[in-house]
Amino acid sequence: MTALSSENCFQYQLRQANQPLDGNCLLFLIILGKVLLNILTLGMRRKNSYHNFMEYFCFSLAFTDLLLLVSISIIYYFRDFVLLGIRFTKYHICLFTQIISFTYGFLHIPVFLIAFIDYYLNFSKTARLALKCQKLFYFFTVILIWISVLAYVLGDPGIYQSLKAQSVYSFQCPFYISIQSYWLSFSMLMILLMAFITSWSEVIALVQAVRLTSYMNETILYFPFSSHSSSTLSSKKTLLPKFIICFLGTWLPFVLLQVIILLLKVQIPAYIEMNIPWLYFVNSFLSATIYWFNCHKLNLRDVALPADPFVNWKCCFIPLTIHNLEQIENPISIIIC
Repeated sequence: MTALSSENCFQYQLRQANQPLDGNCLLFLIILGKVLLNILTLGMRRKNSYHNFMEYFCFSLAFTDLLLLVSISIIYYFRDFVLLGIRFTKYHICLFTQIISFTYGFLHIPVFLIAFIDYYLNFSKTARLALKCQKLFYFFTVILIWISVLAYVLGDPGIYQSLKAQSVYSFQCPFYISIQSYWLSFSMLMILLMAFITSWSEVIALVQAVRLTSYMNETILYFPFSSHSSSTLSSKKTLLPKFIICFLGTWLPFVLLQVIILLLKVQIPAYIEMNIPWLYFVNSFLSATIYWFNCHKLNLRDVALPADPFVNWKCCFIPLTIHNLEQIENPISIIIC
């Protein structure tokens, strides 16, 4: 299969300097960049991460982006051809991307809610399934949500009229801007802001005291504390600043990017905004939320927490008298949350 190259794009632009930029060529470059970002993000994640709905959905999103890229490449290369009795032209490049944009735009809230329920059930262990059955359940759940949202998009009269109008004015190819992603991002940032304001003094103190080290062949954060402290280590007030440090230590650049986008009211097409880094950011936020609300159940000596693909939520609390973790053979005095 011959794919469209970036060199051909720029050569075309030089030859057509007096004409508008080829939107199809630019669209190909954007989708190509997104596919490469998907591959990079999936390659950087922890390989032993816990099986959950969000992980399966991320793989389905990467596959959908790749399928869109291949479709655009084939249509742009052949320009006008017939397949299975259907005639494909350059108009279909815009049409397919518009349908994908509408579909992505309506997926944010459903994916967020399903992932939240999935984390809650896994943590509370109210539903126990065999590993094979769990994988099949996640697979069919992902397929069902894609089919449901796509059917809604194709069956909505307003969306149909929008796609029909574009076929009349083929020189225009507007893309859907998701309102769901805006409010979801705004809500998460507000929650983060309120959590930081609530415990900002503890966060500053912990940032000054926190240390990064290796224990049991894992990189961990540990927070020295007074062994005579009367506060309960598993209390929500105690854990909140530590969770904030763990979360922002990984996602601070992404949080700042979201703040800039919201303040400047940047309108990003839905086919770009729904991406794997964004989903992993949401996944980490959900993990922290579930762990915090169930802090009284946190005890890694008895229960293995679902591993986040990027954030290590294992924070060691060590008495001030202990200075070398590697010398401890039996970590009785170490409480991990």
